[in-house]
This record gives sequence, C-alpha cells and structure tokens, in this order.
Amino acid sequence: MQSSRYHLLGRGVNAGLERGLDRKTVILGLDGLSLGLAGSLCRKGVWTNMKELLDSGSCMGITSELPEVSPVNWASFFTARGPEEHGVYGFTHIDPQSYQMGLTDFSCVRTDTVWDYLARAGQTCRIINLPCTYPAPELKGMLVSGFVAPSLERAVYPGALYPILSQKGYRLEADTTLGLDRPDRLIEELHLTISSRLMALDLFWPDQAWDLFIIVFTELDRLGHFLFHALEDEKHSLHSDCMGLMKSLDRAAGEVLSRFEDLPGPKRLMCVADHGFAGLITEVDVNALLMAEGFLSLSRPPGDELDPGCMHPESRAFALDPGRIYIHDRGRFARGRVDQVERAEVIRQVRECLQALEYQGRKVMDHVYTADEIYPGGAGMPPDILCVPGAGFDLKAKFDRREVFGHFGRTGTHCRDDVFFYDSHGYSPGRVRDVLRLLLT
Repeated sequence: MQSSRYHLLGRGVNAGLERGLDRKTVILGLDGLSLGLAGSLCRKGVWTNMKELLDSGSCMGITSELPEVSPVNWASFFTARGPEEHGVYGFTHIDPQSYQMGLTDFSCVRTDTVWDYLARAGQTCRIINLPCTYPAPELKGMLVSGFVAPSLERAVYPGALYPILSQKGYRLEADTTLGLDRPDRLIEELHLTISSRLMALDLFWPDQAWDLFIIVFTELDRLGHFLFHALEDEKHSLHSDCMGLMKSLDRAAGEVLSRFEDLPGPKRLMCVADHGFAGLITEVDVNALLMAEGFLSLSRPPGDELDPGCMHPESRAFALDPGRIYIHDRGRFARGRVDQVERAEVIRQVRECLQALEYQGRKVMDHVYTADEIYPGGAGMPPDILCVPGAGFDLKAKFDRREVFGHFGRTGTHCRDDVFFYDSHGYSPGRVRDVLRLLLT
C-alpha cells in the first residue's frame, strides 16, 4: 500500500481559496529544479540571485505528484488538487471509442483553478508560461499559456494581448528537436525563450493591478532532458554553455526577485518546481515489455510512436506515457475484449511482470500501484496500474519500439523527490498539490 502522502486529500480547499489573498503574492516557477541542483549551482557561484533564497533557510524539498511529469504537477499546483480530481494523468490522453491520441492541455482539467477561486473573491491574476493552460482560459486578469501551446493566438487571454506579444516576437517554446542533433542550437533557443518570459514580465507587471502573479521558466527542464550530462560534467564540451544558460536563468529569477523586493507590503513570495532531475540510466519502454510478455499485440504497423489504433483487439493491456497501464477492458474501450471476470487476473499478471523487471541487476520499478491505491475515485481516464520507476529510469510508452531498454538521445530524466520549494512565510507543503492550499490559509 502506498504512503499516505499519496493517498490523503486535505479538506477545506474551497473555503480557503474563496477567501482570497490578503496580500500581493508572487510565485516564481522553475520547472525541473531540485533542491540539490539549486544548492550546487549556488555553491559554484553560478547562481547568485537564487542564493539569497537558499541562504534564507526557508528552502526545502517537496514531493511531486505521480507520475512526476509537468502536466500532472502544474495542474495539481493550479487546482490545489490531485490527479484523481483534476483528471490530468500524463502528457497524452486516449479516446476510448476512436483510439485517437491527443496531447494533454487545459481542456482536460476537470476542476476549478486558483484563478477561478480568486475571481469569485474579486481578485486578479497575471500568469506567464504556466504549463497545461492551453488553450488560454478566460480569467479575471491576463495569461499567456505554457507547454504545450502550439499557437500563440490561442495561448493568450485576453485576445488583445496577441498582436502585442506577436509583434514583440514572443516565443512559446524552444525547438526541442534540436536537442538530439544540435544541442548547441537548443541552448541558443532557450536563451531566447527566457528573453520572451522577461518581455511578458515587462508587459504584465508594471501597473501592479493584480493580486497573484505567476511566472514559470521551463528552460532547465528542456536542458535537463538533453544535456544533463553536460550540466554535471565540467569536462563536457558544452558545460560552459550550460552554465551560461543557468546564469541567464538566475538573472531572470533575479529580475522577478528584485521586482518583488520593490513591492509595497503586505506581500508574499513563493518559488516552486514541479519535479527534479536525475541522470538517465536507460529509457524503459513499457509497451515493448507488454508486447514481449504477450499482453499487447498489433494488428498493423503503427503509423507513428503514438498510434494506439494499431492495437489488435485481443490485446489485454497497453501503456500510455510515462508508465500508465490500461487494461483493454470491453466495458471501457470500444474494441476491448477483457471482461470483468478476467480483469483482476490480468491486473495481477501485469503487475507481477512490472515488479519483476530488472536492468543490469537493478530493479526498474520502485512501486507498481493499482488505481484504487493511487487514484481512488479517479476522474476522467485514470490508469488501471501506475508504475513509479527507480531513480534514473525513464518510462516510455511508444507503439513503434520493440526493445524494452535503450538510449535515444536523452541524458536526464525526471525525479519525484527533493523538488525545490521556498516560501517567504515559511510554510512547508508535503507535495505539489499542497502549495496553494498553504498559500491561502
């Protein structure tokens, strides 16, 4: 049975949020930052502005929601609820009738958000680059969406912001495909996206006609996936370039911290990440494992890596990113064949298979949870089984891979512990969903 920190849902969220804020509150988001990495960058003198927070004694490590990916955790942050309530479980979602796959965005969120609560209290938000907010929702305030946002026009609210940001050359995201073949170019692009966040800061901040200001920098996450080894290894040819990007990120954070210092009181500052990073041991493709063990078969070649429509109807289980297992249940999926009598046995068999998986003598999974254990009463499409990997293992769920283990150009992966958190008022949340609960108490 999992730890209670992943099971218990605190009460009184609505009441606290609906009271609104009693002071101007600024939240600086740093996607992918662990407390350990922050400390290392400060000790090396790379981070000087963030060092003020580290030296305050109010920084701590908190725990990611599971799975430890950005859409799940940022949705948990801005709803103050877990996946079982807000309904976001990973990067992708599947239509159980058509088997079409889609990327998770704000349309998947099933609960109220912090800006909904604050609007009912008559308060205003300004939000820059918050992941999982595309297409941009209506709110009392201003917003430019973060990952995954393919269109700037639909990523801004109100719409009048679009021509302003477009004319200024605002960039939603770096071209992360460069990470595989031209990592030096990726670093250049990440400098440009940091500049875009600061340009939006210049636009959103000055009149101070807001109660809550959120700005998120995602550049460390993009760097971590493709250049974590260069970030750590001082002898790597791109190490100095990585440190240059970290200095740019620190200067950007310093700009936010300086503006906060200049605010009249009462005021509050929080800094939060969604997950940390660790060096990659290997990618682990869960669908390749399910195929090798006879749980998943294909009726045709997949059109691409995200093509569940290629599944044979006789398949008993399949995976979606990063380690979500769905039983191909006839009561849930249009072409499913597993009935209620078989279901429990299939879950048992798949779970045992996952728990036994090893790589070079190391167990791959730290935990393998059932839906009842991890997402009681889950909204939307919760998985039947959730895999939680050991440090350094990056779970994937492709439909066009046959090898369970492999390396495909990435060198870092998410980790769920030691996630960076700071609060100027000294609160101590346990995990990401608790941050805004504490903010509004």
